[in-house]
Amino acid sequence: MGLTRLKLKIKKDAQSKAERELQFLIDSGAVHTVVPREVLRAIGVKPFKKASFILANGGEIEREIGTAHFVYKDHEGGAPVVFGEKTDTALLGATTLEAMGLALNPLKRELYPLQMTLMADASMWLPGAAGSPSVRRQM
Repeated sequence: MGLTRLKLKIKKDAQSKAERELQFLIDSGAVHTVVPREVLRAIGVKPFKKASFILANGGEIEREIGTAHFVYKDHEGGAPVVFGEKTDTALLGATTLEAMGLALNPLKRELYPLQMTLMADASMWLPGAAGSPSVRRQM
């Protein structure tokens, strides 16, 4: 299917004026987004913890984690971000895609709006009489 690469803007937070545009490899199979450390430092993102990651070859690495704000066209959202080192690829993962309300269409190699879903409290729904649809409990 090929690789999908797109340019997105990244900022410290939604109100920040300082931003950078960066080309990302879009990987909806990856959970985390990786941004080069020097880019994150330039826009003022600071790490708040460290985490260990398992590599495809079985090795383990440790990276710092912060929070950044991402913008793609008229979609934006904040998400955790891994401070990438020189050997790391700029990667946009599923958590950031979901935060922006986007999903990847791998065939067209583009992002599209994701249908957002909220789950109701299941205790609010009671089964109806036999053979009838469920009815909502009165509050």
